[in-house]
Amino acid sequence: MSCHCHNDLGLATANSIAGAINGARQIECTINGLGERAGNTALEEVVMILKQHKDLNLHTNVNSRMLNEMSAMVSDLMGMAVQPNKAIVGANAFAHSSGIHQDGVIKNRETYEIIDPAEVGVNASSIILTARSGRSALAYRFKHIGYEVTKNELDYLYQEFLKIADLKKEIDNEDLNMMMHSFARKIG
Repeated sequence: MSCHCHNDLGLATANSIAGAINGARQIECTINGLGERAGNTALEEVVMILKQHKDLNLHTNVNSRMLNEMSAMVSDLMGMAVQPNKAIVGANAFAHSSGIHQDGVIKNRETYEIIDPAEVGVNASSIILTARSGRSALAYRFKHIGYEVTKNELDYLYQEFLKIADLKKEIDNEDLNMMMHSFARKIG
């Protein structure tokens, strides 16, 4: 017996897992959930549910570390962008822009992520700098591009960061480098 679900009510994955729990030995899936009408059960969701919930005693031989790459390939070949907030493979699946989330992920990834990004072929979580970001995220990103800053320097730089962040949606590495060069000139 197999399970073949469509996602008309956003329940294709849940219904497919329920089918497998109740005896189906095959779940028919598509990468990125692509399919007729609202799509089908998303392979990447099923694979990671089975991997995260070993207590279900269900198994797949799909290599989860290929999920992100497969998703991108299918997206490119089909000319259908993956929505950024798509579970598992969306660009925002492992991106954090809120200060409290960023601080938590920096201290312990598992605080806000139940899946290690590497398990699906993503190198690392992303700390996206926005006006909602805090000092720890700013310090983390400075360190990531090669700058060590003291607490006093960070306090000053954070005020400068907020001025820029109020004008831009996202602060990138180029902005951070310009901030540091400006700061270096200021302190002489």
